[in-house]
Amino acid sequence: MPPPMLSRRERWLPALLAALLASLIVFLAPLDAHAERLRDLGQFQGVRSNQLTGYGVVVGLPGTGDDNLEYTTQAMKGVSGRMGLTLPPGISPGLKNAAAVMITADLPAFAKPGQRIDVTVSTIGKAKSLRGGALILTPLYGADGQIYAMAQGNLAVGGLGVSARDGSNVTINIPTVGRIAEGGSVERAVSTGFEGGEALRWNLFNSDFLTAARVRDAINTRLPGTATVEDGVTVALRLPGDPDTRASMMAAIEMIDVDPAETPARVIVNSRTGTVVINSAVRLSPAAISHGKLTVRIQENPMVVQPAPFSRGRTEVEQHSAIDTEEERRSVALFKGGASLSRVVDALNLLGVTPSDLVAILEALKQAGALKAEMVVI
Repeated sequence: MPPPMLSRRERWLPALLAALLASLIVFLAPLDAHAERLRDLGQFQGVRSNQLTGYGVVVGLPGTGDDNLEYTTQAMKGVSGRMGLTLPPGISPGLKNAAAVMITADLPAFAKPGQRIDVTVSTIGKAKSLRGGALILTPLYGADGQIYAMAQGNLAVGGLGVSARDGSNVTINIPTVGRIAEGGSVERAVSTGFEGGEALRWNLFNSDFLTAARVRDAINTRLPGTATVEDGVTVALRLPGDPDTRASMMAAIEMIDVDPAETPARVIVNSRTGTVVINSAVRLSPAAISHGKLTVRIQENPMVVQPAPFSRGRTEVEQHSAIDTEEERRSVALFKGGASLSRVVDALNLLGVTPSDLVAILEALKQAGALKAEMVVI
């Protein structure tokens, strides 16, 4: 016998129940809104960039160079000496088309000889602009005094400077700093410690024991027995010595999600600009705030007093002063214990405080013991 025919309601009911069940499961699933990847919380020790610096000469400038500065002349003599040209003693060539510069660059981790890096070129003398110049071959040194890269190439300058004979000038952006994309060639690799050692260390960007413990637990959940905490910053990892296996495990560790600890309560105050930043961990103990402003106005109205006719008196100036005081009436804001950031901001806005007033109020709350946060003045 053929199977019985199902009604439309009976056919759609199982699908509807399945959709509702799936929605319920998604709704009840724990949401990890604050989870961050390990690669955003720290980095492996030794896997970092290194700074390089060098001293060189930019040539080909349209009269905007250093002219007769002594160190530019010495640099040009050194460059010409490398080319087999020796300048006679006592000769100081005019070098308006050349400028002495400092070259800076970052050598990335695992950079190998032959790879290219970007370099930044900045003037150190009286040169007005580097537009149109070319950097002569210059060695770049590391902190140990060794040469790690060579730089050379045409500069890309985003600024522009124009001068007139009457002394007026117009400057757009910064014409004394240029950049050479892939202008440096790596000549020496830096050892990162990745290849050897039984333990590889991973360091937090910000010291926090709770975050370090959570990182350890998250790694051990994924790779049991791998991580141990050394201090508030460092987590030691026992990884295989084989470079291929170690790199695979490091890649997996960097993508592990961790809930970092809540940041300490902190208030940042910039005393120069009046900028105040309050993070979400700031709380207040019970306190009342009243902030007013007293204005005193003094007006001087001198009056000239003339003597009576045919008298022997003389004209005098009589001072008349008017003093007026005005005090703004402000309401009192009451904070209950544990007031949050939004409550603090709303109440201070009702008081109509300015940034400078806000700094004074926060300092007073800190002195009163009602502000449970660290005050950092920059």
